[in-house]
Amino acid sequence: MIWAGVLVASVSCYALKLAGLSLPQRWLQDPRVQSTVPLIPIALLASLVATQTFSTGHHLVLDVRAAALGVAVIAVVLRAPFLIVVVVAAATAALLRLL
Repeated sequence: MIWAGVLVASVSCYALKLAGLSLPQRWLQDPRVQSTVPLIPIALLASLVATQTFSTGHHLVLDVRAAALGVAVIAVVLRAPFLIVVVVAAATAALLRLL
């Protein structure tokens, strides 16, 4: 049963990719498409971060993950390297969980 789901998901992903590659060139040259497409990964990543930070199951929560995200945002604004951002955020979450 699980293999059927894997095969259906694989074929669906391939068909979606093929559909994107089959778009007419004039659609892709539209200025609205040109300005919107680069923003899609940013929006998807932001929604994943928000979902993982502020929800548990079907409930909204405000816990140490929100504080860790806040510290990570501050580190990014201060232009810290990515590894430092991750370590500082993880340390913040660990220390707050310890308290």
